Amino acid sequence: MSTLINNRSTLIFFFQFFIFLLFPQNVFSQEKWRGNTTPTYIELINHLKEISRSNSDVELYSMGLSDYGLPIYVCIVNGAKDSIYTFKKAREETTILFNNAIHPGEPDGINACLIWLEEFLKNKKNIENLPVVAFIPAYNIGGILNRSSTSRANQNGPDEYGFRGNAQNLDLNRDFMKMDAVNSFTFAKIFHGLDPDVFVDNHVSNGADYQYILTYISSLRERLAPSLNTLIYDSLIPDLTDAIKENYQIDLFPYVDLKGMTPDEGIVAFNDLPRYAMGYTSLFHTLSFTVETHMLKPFPDRVEATLAFMGELINWTSLNKSLIENSRNQARRFVMESPYLKYNYINSYNKDSILFKGYEHSFPIHKITGLSRLKYDTNKPYTKYVSFYKTSIANDSVQLPKFYYISAQEKDVVERLLANNVKITKIVEDTLMNVGVYRVVNFEPSKKPYEGHFKLRNIKVQSNKELIQLKKGDWMVNSNQDAALFIHSVLQPELEDAYLSWNFFDSYLQQKEYFSSYVFIDKIEEILNNDLKLKKEYELKKKENAAFAKSERDQLYFIYKRSAYFEKSYNRLPIYFQ
Repeated sequence: MSTLINNRSTLIFFFQFFIFLLFPQNVFSQEKWRGNTTPTYIELINHLKEISRSNSDVELYSMGLSDYGLPIYVCIVNGAKDSIYTFKKAREETTILFNNAIHPGEPDGINACLIWLEEFLKNKKNIENLPVVAFIPAYNIGGILNRSSTSRANQNGPDEYGFRGNAQNLDLNRDFMKMDAVNSFTFAKIFHGLDPDVFVDNHVSNGADYQYILTYISSLRERLAPSLNTLIYDSLIPDLTDAIKENYQIDLFPYVDLKGMTPDEGIVAFNDLPRYAMGYTSLFHTLSFTVETHMLKPFPDRVEATLAFMGELINWTSLNKSLIENSRNQARRFVMESPYLKYNYINSYNKDSILFKGYEHSFPIHKITGLSRLKYDTNKPYTKYVSFYKTSIANDSVQLPKFYYISAQEKDVVERLLANNVKITKIVEDTLMNVGVYRVVNFEPSKKPYEGHFKLRNIKVQSNKELIQLKKGDWMVNSNQDAALFIHSVLQPELEDAYLSWNFFDSYLQQKEYFSSYVFIDKIEEILNNDLKLKKEYELKKKENAAFAKSERDQLYFIYKRSAYFEKSYNRLPIYFQ
């Protein structure tokens, strides 16, 4: 009780939230959204509730909890005016989803969506051609409630904003595969409930200085199915770039991910791994983007740029519904029919060039530190070609199985598969099967925690066939389904964001039984005499390795590990394949 009473800020917040729910107040207008202010969570949700109550074309749904304990909403425009039929319409027709405030210190998308919504309600032009437009008003509830004006030291406004971490201090834009946060399950519910054809995650950059206010990250083209590669890079991006320039006089430019310290050293295509929002959504063949406005541009200008991207993307989607739907269907078939999956993409560093609008830079001596510092001169803009490293190559590939089998005890894995619309079948009786097994032969844990995990890397796995007793209650996953790319991405153990890498199976990487040397040494003569191949390997190693020859423990472990006494399940994952 004393802890609750002392937590006055929490009590005050819930009291204010309750008052707002009882006595809604329309205190904000479109002009407010165009200023240097972004709404609080209470103001935002209250405002949208008022709009949805008074406009039948706007629906607001509470979709599930956040880690903070308050709900995450989705606002839907041009739905079916009924929750069941609205989500059905979204899945069956063309839909676009915008996500805001995954990093609440980057609230440009919140204001842009509110402005777009108010402009839509004023005009309502061509609503019959409009796709279903949905946006998550604020995804990171814990972060948006943690407001200040100082946590984004490099950012020009707004006056107050939220914090990057959620209530658990997780970066939610790294959580889409491991799903540590309750938020991630709610996002999956929204995403699969809508099955959006197009997805946008709204952000603000934090990097080099340059002239552009609006940049974007698109899916790594080499990772895309051919139909989506062609659609996004040959049609959507060029059309969007031209439209935004013509209608808003804003340049749309690829995200400035630097190869070195400054843009002069080159720009690298961003690798959108599935841990990120757009990397995750692209696993389901959704046309996916991250918008990155520039942190040093004034907040109102950044909002207008985000609004421009949003408006033109909606227009393009309206005009290309059939093309989008057909391309996604082709992509699904492509993945399901592919015998191999490429992974571990790295930049090829094949140099191309791109016309870039930047600022001259120098390295003057700072008067306090006495050291050289990087300084951009905004009074000296330039336009010139810089190196653009935009192509990637896959270092590895894996042959894809038709079926996976997951042991029943792996409830965390099953829970995440179900949350992501994966169809799984329960095994109804004990069955002895000859299946493929994965054995981990090498890995390196990270030296410090990364988003709540000591993530595994440089994983090496050997696979072979073994007779395995599958038990009643285990699960079978047929990979011939729409979620195939997600299934392979989490269950193939060597992939970058597989469940193994996120520590789901660490317990299987630890040996449980050992031996006492003074007892086991009396058994080795019998073991070697019954296994002449092992005896030959042992004698050769003792002859060639002086350290081994001098270590009783090393010799005994060598024999023990290759004997019938060694545990058969060591380093074997509870996932099998066929």
